[in-house]
Amino acid sequence: VQLQASGGGEVQAGDFLRLSCAASGRPFNQLAMGWFRQAPGKEREFVAAISRTIGNTHYADSVKGRFTISRDNAKNTGFLQMNSLKSEDTAVYYCAAVYARLYYTVPNQFDYWGQGTQVTVSS
Repeated sequence: VQLQASGGGEVQAGDFLRLSCAASGRPFNQLAMGWFRQAPGKEREFVAAISRTIGNTHYADSVKGRFTISRDNAKNTGFLQMNSLKSEDTAVYYCAAVYARLYYTVPNQFDYWGQGTQVTVSS
């Protein structure tokens, strides 16, 4: 499975961005997906996750109510809609995937990773 993350950029606090994660190589609807982020000097942290077909979702407390994870299995693509961005959201964002029915939230539970996309939020 190959994952390609895109959609990052530089925005002002309060703005929005939509990240995409295009998957190829294996049936997308068999993959649970997640988004993680890593800021300079910090460990990679969980942001959001979604199950493979039912659409069950889970969010980190820090993004709950502002971020929305979704997927379009017909287009083999996952999304992370990020609203009301804050400076503390600045990080490299990674999408990840694993063959699983439910969602996971720990990085080592995922087998496939995208290359990361930079999100910079200035206050």
